[in-house]
Amino acid sequence: MIVDTHIHLDDSRYFDDLDEVLNRAREVGVWRFVIPGADPKTLARAIEITEANSDVYFAVGIHPYDMSAFDGFDFEKYIKHERCVAVGECGLDYYRFEGTHEEKEIEKQKQKELFIFQIELAKKYKKPLIVHIRDASRDSKEILIKHNAKEVGGVLHCYNADEELLSLAKEGFYFGIGGVITFKNAKKLVAVLPKIPHDRLLIETDGPYLTPMPHRGERNEPSYTAIIAQEISKQLDISLDEVKDITSKNAFKIFSIS
Repeated sequence: MIVDTHIHLDDSRYFDDLDEVLNRAREVGVWRFVIPGADPKTLARAIEITEANSDVYFAVGIHPYDMSAFDGFDFEKYIKHERCVAVGECGLDYYRFEGTHEEKEIEKQKQKELFIFQIELAKKYKKPLIVHIRDASRDSKEILIKHNAKEVGGVLHCYNADEELLSLAKEGFYFGIGGVITFKNAKKLVAVLPKIPHDRLLIETDGPYLTPMPHRGERNEPSYTAIIAQEISKQLDISLDEVKDITSKNAFKIFSIS
């Protein structure tokens, strides 16, 4: 059994063959799927998919790149849906910053405010967080601790191998491992992986992005979680069945699914 804890099934790249994508995944043992909320424009599609498939769940949130969608968006309308299991993906992403120093600082502040809003929303409705962090480890960690995100915990999506974030395991956070673990340049992640407590490991694809080897350049899909599980097994020197069992139990626990 495998749980793909982060798969954008509402992305347009799955529109034409979604049933085939899901069935290929089920055939290799993927039993549950979680669609993160990134862009409110595709949220209706995510809900439609979950209502048509009993093994698919969704989260509601706004990615830091989609801050413009925040105004007027009714989070609470969706968070009460029975298939909603988390808030996010939310967080901080400083990677694409352009402009003057002052403009960058304004952008950072806006991202922080949106992140904090979603943390407080998660705490209000007792939902775990799906957290996106890129080039912003220190600020993200500081906000999660300051705003007591450990009340609900969550997952550090596409864990970036920053050892500073490992301490968040004690704050109730899990670490999403995806296709990056198969990349030749993933030496840092490979080195850090054994330091993650086994009871904090999760598997994700982030499809259609970050396709694992040997399929890089193709659309990613949840059946490739089998490749990720195999690589984790290899790097941790534990059996593949143990990897599947550990990560599935972790996913069931953090997202309160079965």
